[in-house]
Amino acid sequence: MLVLDDLDRGLIHALQVDGRAPFTLVADILGSSTQTVVRRYRRLYAQAGLRVVALPAPRSSGTHQWFVRLTAATRTAHDIAVALARRPDTSWVRLTSGGTEIVAIIHTTPTGPDAHALLLRDIPRTAGITAVSAHYLLHTYLGGPTPWRGRVATLDAAQQARLRAESATGTGLGTGTAGVTGTAAEADTGTGTTEAEPSGPEYLLTDADRLLLDALRDDARLSYAELAAVTGSTPSTVARRLTELRARGALFFDVDIEPSMLGVTVSALLWMQVTPAHLEAVATELAGHQELAVVAATTGPTNLVAHALCQDAEELHHYLTRKVALDAIARIETAPVLRTYKAAATLRIG
Repeated sequence: MLVLDDLDRGLIHALQVDGRAPFTLVADILGSSTQTVVRRYRRLYAQAGLRVVALPAPRSSGTHQWFVRLTAATRTAHDIAVALARRPDTSWVRLTSGGTEIVAIIHTTPTGPDAHALLLRDIPRTAGITAVSAHYLLHTYLGGPTPWRGRVATLDAAQQARLRAESATGTGLGTGTAGVTGTAAEADTGTGTTEAEPSGPEYLLTDADRLLLDALRDDARLSYAELAAVTGSTPSTVARRLTELRARGALFFDVDIEPSMLGVTVSALLWMQVTPAHLEAVATELAGHQELAVVAATTGPTNLVAHALCQDAEELHHYLTRKVALDAIARIETAPVLRTYKAAATLRIG
């Protein structure tokens, strides 16, 4: 099994700070050579499931997000999870609770003939599903543009500040030696863990923006030339468009990697019922916990969901009994994650 060292972890942290940072800059910050950093990136890509992806900001996507819990017979749960993971309107597909429950985030359009089609038509007609509950995602306190702290614990404040400052002066991945396969180019670029504060009124993505984001969702480190070829545009137009989308806060970059590579052996979803008057305070406190990767307010009988990542069962037990045992939390349902079929955008069903 691949064991990560400080250079690997530093590279992962750097990509979380700026998903399109040039490897020349990352190498200089990490005190290594560009060739070594590129080689480590390719190894992490091949052996640790590392992917850098671009995702639309919820405020610009024009879609709604739902946490959906599906109960299915054990013999059909795997096939249903795979089918959901392959859909473009899903993310975060996981098998939990002894292999009989599938949890997924479903992205729906608020209007139009196909609005909520997956929720209202496709899922109810699927054989093998015995129960469905849908929880509208109201607010994200941790997750999305804000990464799990286990991925961002290597670079110091000065290194992160330099990465953001020097990346921001560039124009993007160009024609050097960078991508996943070695065919992508590298020059300058820039983005942080979260994008800059949006400028101007709320921006809704256009069809051309969505085409660009579809390409970046698969690999956010594609060069401008490659993005131009995919979108039928020109490198200069793509560069200008991506710069504008980032300035508007219409997208953010994320890093997908197998949590086990970072020492996580136990993963669980926590469905919590919190007194509404204390929901904000509880969610804000939980968002500061090292053990959590997601904290979000939802509708439904449980109004707060969190995703815990722990080194082992004992650490999860310690967390549940000593840190999350708050008076305002009336009930907690713990659902161990058995398998991840899809993360932010990356399929894991091979």
